[in-house]
Amino acid sequence: MGSPASLRTLPVALTIAGSDSGGGAGIQADLKTFLAMGVHGTSAIVSLTAQNTTGVSAVHDVPTDFIQEQIKQVVTDMKVVAAKTGMLSNADIVGAVAESIKDLQIPNLVVDPVFISKNQDRLLSEKALTDLIEKLLPLAEIVTPNLYEAGALLDTETSTLPHMREAAKRILELGPRAVLIKGGHLEGNAVDVFYDGTDLVEIDGPMIDSPHTHGTGCTLSAGIAAELAKGSPLLESVRTAKDFVSGAIRNGLSIGRGYGPTNHGWRFIENPDRSKT
Repeated sequence: MGSPASLRTLPVALTIAGSDSGGGAGIQADLKTFLAMGVHGTSAIVSLTAQNTTGVSAVHDVPTDFIQEQIKQVVTDMKVVAAKTGMLSNADIVGAVAESIKDLQIPNLVVDPVFISKNQDRLLSEKALTDLIEKLLPLAEIVTPNLYEAGALLDTETSTLPHMREAAKRILELGPRAVLIKGGHLEGNAVDVFYDGTDLVEIDGPMIDSPHTHGTGCTLSAGIAAELAKGSPLLESVRTAKDFVSGAIRNGLSIGRGYGPTNHGWRFIENPDRSKT
């Protein structure tokens, strides 16, 4: 008989988000990011989407009691040391998720406030947005809005670096322990602004010319959660996650007829396009 397999453990992270049937964003992107960054990924699915690289054709929301049961079963069995939220499509879901996170005392929460699309379409009702601000942001270790979302959270224009600096300070007053405003829609380099009440840090990065960027926001927030799960300091977690996302965009996948996904396996897949080998 062979020797018994050695037993291993990994930090556990939880994603609470929607499912992307095309595999580029949402739960699927989060779990691939967790794996690539060395943590065990768990999930609570809040919505099912029928989508591909060209768009979303249908959304089916999961009942809130079942969302809460998913979270409960994961957290009461495994030691979840970090979590992230993604798309929460209505006020009832926002409230149910916030209640579970608070009651179960889930630490190191990364809130990706997915409520404005890259086409600047509003994805949440006013009631759901209000509940996200009042119920979820105060539970967050960090919140990661893009430029449009930062502006909507404050009902003000956020389109320049000075705007971002001011917005980061004002969003911190809504309750999270830190804020990261993503500058992917800025002119020039992709500068993100981090603020934790003490340090205001600009994190520069190259603007990578690629259409295959589906799921970048999900990947970034999942990367931050993964690093927090491993015990990294918050700002270091942000920098590491941004580096990972840059590599995933640089090696993006031309899959489907529309905007392809970032490549979560860029560190260990030598030839992603195996159809050409």
